[in-house]
Amino acid sequence: MKTIRKQLKIAGRVQGVGYRHFVKKNAESLNINGWVQNMKDGTVEALLIGSSEEVQQMIQKLWEGPFSAKVEDITEMVVDQNAGISDGFRVRR
Repeated sequence: MKTIRKQLKIAGRVQGVGYRHFVKKNAESLNINGWVQNMKDGTVEALLIGSSEEVQQMIQKLWEGPFSAKVEDITEMVVDQNAGISDGFRVRR
């Protein structure tokens, strides 16, 4: 199965609402590698590495978010598809 990677910027009410923890928990349950982090502009960025199907399922979860979040937009960023694969999923500070 081919591994893909997507780097995404998530906008809305996504900081201070448990969004990064939500992303990490769901990524681990879907066997997604990568990371998630808060950005200074109030958005959250995430790198998702996994099969196409797993990554698409994870993107649906990103739109849902935890109960107190309100996702308004998800933008795909350019990412190097040939970079190495990270092990596990982590919250960046």
